[in-house]
Amino acid sequence: MLPRERYEQLEKDMLCEYACLSSTTKGRSKPAELCDIRTEFQRDRDRILHCNSFRRLKHKTQVFLSPAGDHYRTRLTHTLEVSQIARTMARAMRLNEDLTEAIALGHDLGHTPFGHAGERMLDKLNPNGFHHYEQSLRVVEFLENNGEGLDLTYEVKDGILKHTNQWADTKEGQIVRYADVIAYINHDIDDSVRAGILAEEDIPQTITDILGHSKSQRITTLITSIINNGAQNIHMDDQTDTAYKALHRFMFDYVYTNPKCKSEEGKAQEMIGSLYNYYASHIEALPAQYLNNAYKFGADTAVCDYIAGMTDGFAVEQFKELFIPKSWTLY
Repeated sequence: MLPRERYEQLEKDMLCEYACLSSTTKGRSKPAELCDIRTEFQRDRDRILHCNSFRRLKHKTQVFLSPAGDHYRTRLTHTLEVSQIARTMARAMRLNEDLTEAIALGHDLGHTPFGHAGERMLDKLNPNGFHHYEQSLRVVEFLENNGEGLDLTYEVKDGILKHTNQWADTKEGQIVRYADVIAYINHDIDDSVRAGILAEEDIPQTITDILGHSKSQRITTLITSIINNGAQNIHMDDQTDTAYKALHRFMFDYVYTNPKCKSEEGKAQEMIGSLYNYYASHIEALPAQYLNNAYKFGADTAVCDYIAGMTDGFAVEQFKELFIPKSWTLY
């Protein structure tokens, strides 16, 4: 047997009845020969891991815009934490860990520079709207690999698209949706404590008595609740779910709308707005791939494709290039 075939058999022998087997995938848009070594979901994971959009995540904002410190999260470290949490749950529940990892690694590929502030601005400006989960799907379908896309399996694309406000078709995709919120609520607390925005003791005791008094305890409580409820119906128990929602409301009030955290967001949004308006009026200034997209999908979509793919730093440099006067010298 080939290594791939041995692993496919191992999946059949070890995974639970609700798991999605790589051998029964609905497949890709473009028929391709199977790999001798890797399963289809392992190939998807590798295609995502090696793509340009994944590498750019290291220079994209998570919550704090350009924080002065090496230990604050970026969109990349958030993605890795989501992957770790999702894989832990998938392994414990005997779901497909490779499918789970692929979805987790790809779920934020379409996120804008400057976090949700950038996303909100593009959503406001684009007549068709803009949502990062839909853009993540566009990245893997149309934008990566010089416009050829990554040609991922149906199950991975479904999980990427539905990780925010829908339920994926697979249990693995549903696991990633929970892993995303578990990761961001806890690392946002960690970053907020580091920034002096709040202290662990500020979190109401009615929440910490249930979820725990540290990042590790909270993550363990949330993960354990989902694992204990089983793979047939992915969910938290009522008490844990209620405490989590209360924690999210607390973070919204104390962090996500905190003027200290969001003081630079207005500038970032003005920058995104200026770039959008410029390129929408000067589509000839877009790089060749995005100019082609303007003819295929419309100028607004192509401009969003270009801006959403920028890192924070590249967006700033493009803004300077277009709108900040340069000094000049006499020769």
